[in-house]
Amino acid sequence: MTWIARLLFAWAVNALALYVANGLYGGVRIHGATAYIIGSAVLSLANAVLRPLLTILTLPLVIATLGLFYLVISIAMVAFAAWVAPDFTVHGFWTYLGTVVIVWLVNWAVNTFVDRTIRHR
Repeated sequence: MTWIARLLFAWAVNALALYVANGLYGGVRIHGATAYIIGSAVLSLANAVLRPLLTILTLPLVIATLGLFYLVISIAMVAFAAWVAPDFTVHGFWTYLGTVVIVWLVNWAVNTFVDRTIRHR
């Protein structure tokens, strides 16, 4: 896959993950297709660009906390997407944590499914 195809795929998977998180948590409020499109685009770009940069800058904290600070970075990516996207809000730390877990799980499940499907062809 080209990097553009990967970015579009990540965009679609993140939109699905945000849809699932919106359905599961009352503290996540995403209203309208525009909010999903912008929110998932920002989340995809932030995960592709900002997350590696923040991980490198905070590597001593990531190592000292045995990777738990990586969760804080992920929460920051979701908070950034909620800040940029219109009609996208997340209320409370535990809702942010749950949203990050849902985004991780949906990304893992879809990527695993696609990898196995491609491998069997």
